[in-house]
Amino acid sequence: MERDFWLDDVQEVLFTEEQIHERVKELARQISQDYQEKTPIIVGVLKGVMCFLPDLIRKMSIPVEVDFIAVSSYSTETRDKGVVRVVKDLDLPLMDRHVLFVEDVVDTGLTLHYLLRNLRARNPASLEVCTLLNKNPRRLINIPIRYVGFEVPDYFVVGYGLDYNERYRNLPYIGILKPSVLFGKD
Repeated sequence: MERDFWLDDVQEVLFTEEQIHERVKELARQISQDYQEKTPIIVGVLKGVMCFLPDLIRKMSIPVEVDFIAVSSYSTETRDKGVVRVVKDLDLPLMDRHVLFVEDVVDTGLTLHYLLRNLRARNPASLEVCTLLNKNPRRLINIPIRYVGFEVPDYFVVGYGLDYNERYRNLPYIGILKPSVLFGKD
């Protein structure tokens, strides 16, 4: 039997691999119904959607096009204000296209607000948001999110593409890190 090499760092599993796959399947079904007879562009934000987006589009029953955007914070202060720098822009034009923006987690909403404003300036026919995790307790800006995988409390979560210092992305589940990992104490 394989050992879960990160188990010592995880305080609690919030969503199991099975729960995630079932919820992703439900989201894909709903999105496929809502976008019938359309070919939306699915835009993912790297790197957090690296597990969620591929699983989501493989379960959709409609044709889609996929593109990615990558952002970086200038500093912790600017990140907390939602100011980011686009380090990889989209390759596909969005004008008059239906766009579904896919996020791993929405917390304060500041970065999402910045990115949506950037995408709206490209005149898409429609622009909706899908997030795997929604952290409402941290929200500073009200942003309509059409598709939500799971509501989560205000904990630092990892797994299924979500990282801490580039680690834990390959966990098949989503879990809460132990304080000793985050802060160096229990």
